Amino acid sequence: MRSIPEFFHWRSFLLLSLLSSGMALTGSAQQKDPWQVNQLLDPSVLVQQLNLPESQRPVVIDVGPAGVIRYSEVTGPTHEKDGLKNLAQMLQKMQKEKEVVIYCGCCPFDKCPNVRPAFKMLLDMGFKDPRLLNLPHNLKADWIDQGYPLADQ
Repeated sequence: MRSIPEFFHWRSFLLLSLLSSGMALTGSAQQKDPWQVNQLLDPSVLVQQLNLPESQRPVVIDVGPAGVIRYSEVTGPTHEKDGLKNLAQMLQKMQKEKEVVIYCGCCPFDKCPNVRPAFKMLLDMGFKDPRLLNLPHNLKADWIDQGYPLADQ
């Protein structure tokens, strides 16, 4: 029979092991994002950029289901083969130095199936200034409800 301190020691070891493996999993999940924090673009900054002359504006690409941001181009969902192919064709025509901002907003940012493959493609194709519009909740809450410019305005 185990003594009380030995029993608690064993349980503490098990608890610490589970916690540390959970932290390792959390850390590795965060590493799956192909962008750096400084590559996230706040919506209020993009709003200002949309007011610039066309030659100075970034290229804005919706990699999700529908383009609602003013001046954005639509590829279709890039978690699907056709959407990713459309994005590749669009990017092949652009200068690598051009600022490119992608967005989706179909769902909470951390669950979005479209932004990761699209951003990875920007990096793989050698774009110098790739940006991801920071929409942590969704397009409605983080853009539309803020009164930011829509495509039909």
